[in-house]
Parts: sequence; structure tokens; C-alpha cells
Amino acid sequence: MQLPQRILSLLLSACLLLCLCPGIKAFAVPWASNHNPQPAEQEHKPSTVFPQLTWLRDTAIEKVFGLPPKATQKKGCHKSSLVSGLSTSQLPATLLTKYGGDVVLRFNLTTPAEETALAEAADTLFLDVWEFTGNWADIRLRKDDVPSLLGLLPKSLQNAYSPLMPDLAKSIYESYPSMAQTEPAFPPTSPGGRAFTPALKTSDGVENMFFRDYQPLSVMLPWMRLMASMFTTHVRMINIGTSYEGRDIPALRVGVTPALPQNNPEPRKTIIISGGFHAREWISVSTVTYVAWSLITSYGKSPAMTKLLEEFDFVFIPTVNPDGYVYTWENDRLWRKNRQQTSLRFCRGLDLDRGFGYEWDGNSPPSNPCSESYSGEAPFQAVESRRLAEWAKNETQNNGIRFVGFLDMHSYSQQVLYPYSYSCNAEPPSLENLEELGMGLSKAIRISSGQLYGVASACEGAVPPVAGKGRASRMETGAGSAIDWFYHEVGVRYSYQIKLRDTGSYGFLLPKENIIPTGEETFMAVKYFGDFLLGNKGIEADEVGKMETLREKHSAEGLVGDEEELDEEFRELRWDLKRRR
Repeated sequence: MQLPQRILSLLLSACLLLCLCPGIKAFAVPWASNHNPQPAEQEHKPSTVFPQLTWLRDTAIEKVFGLPPKATQKKGCHKSSLVSGLSTSQLPATLLTKYGGDVVLRFNLTTPAEETALAEAADTLFLDVWEFTGNWADIRLRKDDVPSLLGLLPKSLQNAYSPLMPDLAKSIYESYPSMAQTEPAFPPTSPGGRAFTPALKTSDGVENMFFRDYQPLSVMLPWMRLMASMFTTHVRMINIGTSYEGRDIPALRVGVTPALPQNNPEPRKTIIISGGFHAREWISVSTVTYVAWSLITSYGKSPAMTKLLEEFDFVFIPTVNPDGYVYTWENDRLWRKNRQQTSLRFCRGLDLDRGFGYEWDGNSPPSNPCSESYSGEAPFQAVESRRLAEWAKNETQNNGIRFVGFLDMHSYSQQVLYPYSYSCNAEPPSLENLEELGMGLSKAIRISSGQLYGVASACEGAVPPVAGKGRASRMETGAGSAIDWFYHEVGVRYSYQIKLRDTGSYGFLLPKENIIPTGEETFMAVKYFGDFLLGNKGIEADEVGKMETLREKHSAEGLVGDEEELDEEFRELRWDLKRRR
């Protein structure tokens, strides 16, 4: 790294320090007020700013001259680790009350009949379906409910499951930054001993402390303001609308608008990258901010990225659901919906990604307000979904904007999904283009990190289609989704939902070590996405060398195979997509 870049990184780290230190105390985990498993030693608070300046001076010397860091760490911003052997009985009472007897089970599915039976049983028992993909479904339930669930299932499923998280309460406890341990207490593995989590790797050259951990909204907002104030040439902070509880839905608009006035200017082409529709999917929020940071700091340094920002605006919305996101930090880590009141006082929240107006009732969405997928009593009843739709319509009708891309980040299962979500009986007009770009995004990730992301229609369920019988339906309804609405109603030709890491070991409780690797591979996909829209149908010449370097590096690490093996994988994927059509 060159000296100016080091100094820039140092300055940003110093500014972020001012944002992060107050922010660490700005949120309270649900048990903070009444539980302290390991009383911390009382810290002495310095009465002047000189200790902080001393730390900043020492850090500057270490960064600029490459000296090894001191063994001691600054108090106040370093969270103490808990003993790795924390037992379940030591967990906070509030956490044990809600999740103390819960487990997450993975069911291996082979036929549509099995999927239907599992979906009906989960609906009958009001279970939380975490995720589903090509051949499995993950379900959270209480241990006491396992016999009841198995009793509703066919014999073929009664032994076709394995535990992913045997102690969910402990996993939740460790996922909060202030409570996280140095290493996970267990990583869960499959019965054969293979972990579902990709190999973790550190990032070369990433020195931004913001991405060392998940950040609450109270930290993320100052960080976004900092980006807008430091990079005034190409970054603006905007507000999409107001949430149900009155919070702003913040966003960063990144792009370089032509300085000279133009006669009859064309609408500005814009790409939306969103996250946090579902509050518990923290990795989606961190990934959106990581991609924003990477794109912002690449301007003027990378010709390819500079060209993208001259041709397109990018609107980054880290969390469309700020109320739910705050609630996951302060009350319930696994909360999914927004915080809107429903017809039942004791069942709050609507699923934002089931509340858009296009084909809202296509597959009879759940009418039970207690369901995790409850979409409300009418289209756009969910306040945040309505605000996003109103903002998008206003941009296109009044502000000279044309949306050309929509990338909606979710977790988990490592998939690239394209419209339609509401039904497999309808095909989008640009299906082949959607598949082509989707496969390109998957391949860019594969070359970057060695991780394989599947490509499929968002309507498809957990079971592959039976020959001659069309595609299987989803375990959950896909009606009223954001990708369908933007594709059909706004005319966004390339609309995707990207389900990020991992494939089940941690699910929504992905360890912080995954933040940077997930962000890096997603940034490579976004670069490919932008280059594709420029008409290059691939990666520009000055980026090929970087991609090949990554390929060689990961090949040496055993993460990816040779060129023939990689191409063979995508030939099989392309054939499978055609077969399913």
C-alpha cells in the first residue's frame, strides 16, 4: 500500500474511532441491565484527551513505518472476552426464557411430497422456517416440539434430519459484539463432519475497523455521515423515508454527475443495493456498507470503478427495516419482521419482502399475524415497503432517474435468485438475460473467493423439479416480493436477490470473521454487474489481471479448481437452468 493510502486509512480509522467508541455504549443487549456473567474490573476514565492522542500517535507510527503493534490494547474500545467454556446455566435469564430450549434442525428433502408435508407441519405448529434451498430446509423449534413435528411428517422424513445448532441460546449470546468470544464455542458440523461454513480467511490490506464487527444503527448512521462528509465529490447521504416507529431509512448515493449542463439530458442510470429487509440478517447490512465503502474508496484509483461511477449512480440502503434492526440489538436477535402493529396485539410485525404490490396475493400469503412471513391485509400495508416504493416512483417520475439494477442482499444459503418469486408458472420476458448475468455474478464470486453460489428462479422451492412436471413451489409464499415489484412495476431489467453466506452452520448468526470475506466476494459480483451493464458482458481488461491473480491464489490454497473444472461447473449449472425451464 502506498503512503498516501496508509495515511487516508489512518485518518478514517481515527474518525471511525470517534464514531465507534460512543456507539459501543449506545446500544444495550437485552440482558445488559440485569446480567453480568463476569464482572469487569472498574476502568479508570482519563480526565483529558492526551491518552487518546498518545494512542493515535503510536498507531500512526506503526501504520506508516510498518512497526509491529504493541501487545497492550486501548481500554474503552476493546471488549473483554468471556470464558470459552460458558455453560448454558450461566446465560442470561431473559435469553434462556425465549430460546433456552430451542434447536435448529436441517431436514433433507428429496420429493415435492416431503416438502409439502414439512411446510404444512411447520405451518400447523407455527415453526420458524429459517431457510430452504435445493435439497434441504432448516427449521427452528423447541426441543419439546420435535416429537410433535415428527409425528406430522411421513416416515421418510422422520429420520432425515440432523441438528445444526444444538444450543441456540448460546449461539445467540455469542453473536452480540459485546458478548462475543474469541472463537465460537462450537462450529456446528454435519453428521459426516463437514462444516457448512466456508473456510474463513483474513483480508489483505483492509484496515477499516468499522468492518471488524457487526455495527448497531447508532454506529452505522455516524459512519454514513462520515462517508458523505469525507468524499463530497461523489457521495451524498439521503433519506428514503420514515419507518413505522419514526426512524429515517438512510442511504448513500454514490456517483459522479456530469459537471457541465446538458441539453435534453438522459435519465441518470441508477443501481439500488439494499439490505436488512429482514432484521436478523445482519450480514446483509454489513455487506451493503462494505460494498459501498469499497466503491467509494476506489473512485479515482481504479479506472474501471471510476468509469462505473461516471456512468451510474449507486444507491446503498444498508437496512430498509431500521426498526426491526434496532430491535434485534436491544430485544430479540432473531426478530425478522418490522415492528408495525397488526390486528393481534401480541403479534407485531409484517414481512417487508412480502408486502409489495405486484402479485401480492398470488400464492395466498399467510393470514396469521403471528407468522414470520405475514404480509398484512393489503399490498403496501408494511410502512417501510411503501416508503421504498414511493421513493423509487418519485425518483423515476420527477428526478430524472432510471433504475437499471436492483440487488437485494439477504441471508443465508449462498444463492443468486432472479424473478419471478410469486409463481413458477410465469416466466419473465428477459429470462435468458437474467440467467446469463446471474451465472456471471456467481462465477465472479467463485473466482474471487472459491465459494459457490447457486443460480435459480426465486420461485423455486427446496426440491428440484420432477421431469415433465414443471418446477416445484416454495415452502413459503414468494408473493409481493421486492425483486418482482422492481422488475415488473419499475422496469428494472436486472433484479436479483442475493442470499449471502453461509450454507447452514451458523445461519443468521454468522461470526464476524465472515464480514470482510463476504463483503469482498459481493464487491467482485457488483463490479461484474456494473461491467455487464456497460455492455462488456464480462470483466474489463484492466480487471482481468486482478481476477486471474485471485484465481491463482485461491487455486494454490485449494479453494478453486483449474479452468476446465470451473467452466465445467458452470456448464452443468447452465444445463440445469435450461432443464428446469
